[in-house]
Parts: sequence; structure tokens; C-alpha cells
Amino acid sequence: MSIQGDLPKKQEPIELQQPLDVQEAEIIEYNEDRNGQFHRSFSPRHVHIISLGSNIGSGILIGTGQALSLAGPGNMVIAYALVCSMVWAVLQTLSEMTIAFPTPGNYIDYAERWVDSSLAFGAGFAEWLAWIATVGAEATFFNVLIQYWARGNLPLAASLAIFLAVNSVLFLLPNKAFAWFEYVTSLIKITLLLIIITVSLAMVCGAGPRGYVHHGEYWKDLPVFKNGFTGFAHAALLASWAVGDQIFIGIMGGEAQSPRFSLGHATKLVPFRVNIIYMLCVMFITLLVPSNDDRLMGGSGVTASPFIIALNDAGIPVLPHIMNAAMIASVMAISAESIYLSSRILRTMAHKRLIPEVFAKVDDAGRPRWALLITCAVAVLLTFMNLSSGGSKAFTWLISISSACYFVNWIVISISSWQFRRALKAQNDNLFSQPYAWKSSLWPLAPTWLFVISLLLIACCFIAGINPGGDGFDATNFFQYIFGLLLIFGFTAIHKAIYRTPLRNPKTADCVTGRHELSAEELIELDTYSRLSRWRRFLTYVQLW
Repeated sequence: MSIQGDLPKKQEPIELQQPLDVQEAEIIEYNEDRNGQFHRSFSPRHVHIISLGSNIGSGILIGTGQALSLAGPGNMVIAYALVCSMVWAVLQTLSEMTIAFPTPGNYIDYAERWVDSSLAFGAGFAEWLAWIATVGAEATFFNVLIQYWARGNLPLAASLAIFLAVNSVLFLLPNKAFAWFEYVTSLIKITLLLIIITVSLAMVCGAGPRGYVHHGEYWKDLPVFKNGFTGFAHAALLASWAVGDQIFIGIMGGEAQSPRFSLGHATKLVPFRVNIIYMLCVMFITLLVPSNDDRLMGGSGVTASPFIIALNDAGIPVLPHIMNAAMIASVMAISAESIYLSSRILRTMAHKRLIPEVFAKVDDAGRPRWALLITCAVAVLLTFMNLSSGGSKAFTWLISISSACYFVNWIVISISSWQFRRALKAQNDNLFSQPYAWKSSLWPLAPTWLFVISLLLIACCFIAGINPGGDGFDATNFFQYIFGLLLIFGFTAIHKAIYRTPLRNPKTADCVTGRHELSAEELIELDTYSRLSRWRRFLTYVQLW
């Protein structure tokens, strides 16, 4: 693994002219701070661990079973490998802009300042609603996991109330509490994945009272590319859900104490974690569980997880309960991330005056109070929709926004990257010649790859909607798959028609507001890191503290 690319290979120590102002290190100077100031609550240690554990949830632990059932092992491996490659492209593209302009609203801010206000409005509104819908989805899943132990004795309303209470209390506390909560739950998720990989390897080799050595028989005896391209399309969409939107890491970077160090570190770390750990999990699943196993489609609970199926088949006890507990922590972490992301996106849209600016206010504790209040209120409403008779159908439609938002907004990020570079060139900006400047590797490969594969995923949306399998085409199913696409493009078009916003001119685009200048403390940190040996740098990537 190449680590040397984090910093320039030869960097002379920089002499400091004046001591660090602590207040300046703690507060983000963001667009004249007219609506209050965020606090930099995420230390490099927080960012390191949270980026390792982010997006480890029901998608990889349970959704992989559905992907295997619909697509077969061959389609599944290709689809997950393709989507995992997008993680590198997303972080390379997004981090270049975030390190230079670490604003809490992240790519919504970048789309507004370098591309078009209408595009920022459409993408921002859809992303906000998608992440709120995710809160409700995780609430449903939380109930399923709790019932694994309660065996139906805990009422659904009580389960949902406990879930919402934990999330609400978390955001009543200072931002540091959220940072530590995500840190601890990320450690739990990382440990869970390491256990899963170790036990899966043992089961492939024949571990367990009923275990036997697996020789890839499910690749030989069953269809490898099940349901053709339609199977691949379903697997690719499920992979997008499992791998998740890496926007959280970018927005978290907007409140990091050292964006240059933390984001540069995470941009190298996360793709390795996703591509190695996730693909190992996927490969073990294809070896341990046949694609025609009825239990894979038996529900959304822990018993539908291919790992649980493999453990039960091998006769290994206890571990299913450990996995259930870890998955509860994962669900709570993802729901908290969803509220955090939604509130920051809403705050940025208000700060950019895309919606009423009153929602942009940040209190003395560094919390966007009105954005949080609105986000939490809508999240409560969507969560308790699960109690209504038709709530599940309406909720399924809302959830369809989430997967579509991922790759449509990846297109927005790639376009913003191209316009960002155009603006720097048009204005003769020396951003990349400054000390410890961070550039995307092999640019424009990352935004180009992001754009092309996102178009493929949009095509997968249409294919999955047109040919869902089973009874054939169904109009309701079709619009459910493309609803997220219609929402983003629709809100963008409506905003454009009403306000007739012009495309940003690269010569006059804003390359000043919110720009991060390295503090004296950051320069010391980067100088110290640049002098470490290659081995010591490698240890900073694998340490769990």
C-alpha cells in the first residue's frame, strides 16, 4: 500500500511566525459566520475510526443475501466490485474540494458556488429527504433486531419510541457526544467484520460441528450469472445500498479539527477498507451459501443474513446473538449519521438562501438548531408511519429515493469537480502550489469514472423497474425504482423555471469564501507526520485508537 502520496515526498519544515490562536483552531470561519459557527468537534482519531466503520450495516450483513438470491455469485461479485471502485472515485473527487473548502454542507455548497443554484437545490432537497427516510428504515430494522430477543413481546410503538429517544437525546448534547458515539459504534462494527471474516474463513475450511470443506461447489452446480443483466442490475443497486453514500465522510470533514490530515488520511483508508473487507465478505458468502437457498429471501431480519445462515448450517452457536447486538449498534449509528447529514444539508441550503435563511442558525454549542428540529420532526413522522395500515407502502416509496440519490448526486459531485478545476484555472489560482496542498490522484480519472458508472447505475434503475422478475412489468414497481430520479430532476427543473438561475462563470465563481488556510497547529502536525518512516505511517492506517 502506497502511503507516501499523503504528503509531498520532500517537504522542508515550515517555520512558524506566530503562536496558534486556540479560538481560531476551534471555530470554523464559514461564509462570514452570519448564521453562527460550527465547532470542529471531530479529532483526527474520530475521523480515522468513523471512516473505517462508516456504512457497515444491514446492507453488507443482510442485503448481500438478497443480491446473491437475485443475481447469483458471478453477477454479485462483479456488481459489488464495480460499486466498491466508486468509493475511491467519490472520495478522490470530493476530498480535493473538501480539504480546500471544508464547509459543513459539502457538495451542496460546491454545486451552488461552481455549477448552478438550481442543481444544488434539487440535489440537496432529495438528499435531505432520502436520509430522513433512512432514519425510518433503520427504525423498522431496529424493531426486527429487538424482536429477535423479545420474540414479539415488545410492542412496535414502544420499540420505535426507544429508537427515537436515543437519537433525540444524542442531538440534545454537544457535537462532541455525537463524535464519540460514532467512534464507539464504529469500533463495534469494525470488530464485527473482523470476526465475520475470521469465522467465514474457518467455515470454508470446514469448521463447526456440522461443517465441511467448501470447494466452490455453488459456483459449479448453480447458475453463476443468474437472471442475466437484470440480476446484475438488482445486485448493483443492492451494492449501492450496502457500500453506501460516502458523503458522510466529506460532511464530517467540514467539522474536523484538521481537514487536511483527516480527509487525506480517510481518502486513502476507506477505499482499502471497502474493496478488501467488503469483497472478502462477498466472496465468502458465495462460497458458503447457495443462491437458491429460500432463507435468503425470508425477510429483513438477522435470520436472513447469509452469515447467520452459514453459522446455523455449520452448527456454530452464540455468534448469531453477538451479531444481533452488533447490528443494533450499527442501526443506531446509521440513524444518527442520517440525522446529522440531513441537518447539515438543510442548514447549507438555508445558508445559501436556497430556502429561508432562518433555518441556517447555529447555536452556541455548534448545532444547527432549526435544521435539526425540522429534520428530527420529519424523521419522527416518517418513523411512526410504520404504525399505520398503509405506512409500509408509502415508506417503501420514500426509501427508493435513497439508492437513486447516491449515484445521481455522485454525478453532481463529478460535475462540480470539473467546474471547480475550471474556476481555478480561469482565475489563475495557486491552490495546488501551496504547502501540503492535496490533489486528486490521476485527475480527471476519478470524476470521469464516477460519472460513467453512475450513468450505468441509473440504467440499472430502469432495468430493475421494467423487469423486476416474478410477474413481469408493473407500473407501480417501475415508478418506485425511478421515483428518486424524478424527484431530483423535477425539483431542479422547477427551481430553474421559477428563478432562472444562471450557470456559474468560472472566471467569477467563488473560490474564496470558506477557504481553509492551514493553522500553525496543523502545520506542526503535518511536518511531524511527513518525517515519519513509511512503516510508522502504515501503522497510522491500521491502528484502532
